[in-house]
Amino acid sequence: MKNLISSAWRCKRKSYAMYFGFVPTVAFFFCATTILALLFISCQKEVTNEAKNVNPVSGNIANQVAVSNTNDGDAEIMNMYSGLSKEATLELQQARAATARYRDLKNAIKDGYSNINVDVPNMGHHFMKASLIDATFDIRHPEILVYNGLDTGNPELVAVEYAVPLTYPIPEGFAGSNDVWNGTSGFPFWLVHAWVWKYNPDGVFNWTNPTVDLD
Repeated sequence: MKNLISSAWRCKRKSYAMYFGFVPTVAFFFCATTILALLFISCQKEVTNEAKNVNPVSGNIANQVAVSNTNDGDAEIMNMYSGLSKEATLELQQARAATARYRDLKNAIKDGYSNINVDVPNMGHHFMKASLIDATFDIRHPEILVYNGLDTGNPELVAVEYAVPLTYPIPEGFAGSNDVWNGTSGFPFWLVHAWVWKYNPDGVFNWTNPTVDLD
């Protein structure tokens, strides 16, 4: 920036000399305009580089840019539920992203999920992929998908559900202690819901959701 300012000053002095008789006045304005354009471009580059290099944790321009580019789906999880750890929120975002294609029930059936005829009020219709049942808790591969609106022909994915056989220890599950696994449902599984596709006023990991029916 200092070099450009020095160049601008030298050019300006030279232009003054030309103005008093060596060259037409037009040369002065052309030179000054060129230098001003170069100064503007240089300043813009410095601002851009500064935004890229600043630590995003500090809440500066770079952080604001990152927030504005946040995926709407990810942001919705943060808006729907508060009081969760950053790690748990990230995991819920991963679960949501991994199951986005299953909002279309046809894709879920195509990938091996099938209706197990477990239809529970304030919970929904359950579709399980039996090949996923094992001792592993895999956030991106829920064993069960929960839909609402199946009876009306307009199925809506509302939650994902994880199932681990009771013969294995209770899974650690999501980060933190908010997810409470149910081992007394009458099914031979440790089970936990994650309401990542429909807001649950009782909590993202609550067993039932008062906003869901079996329509």
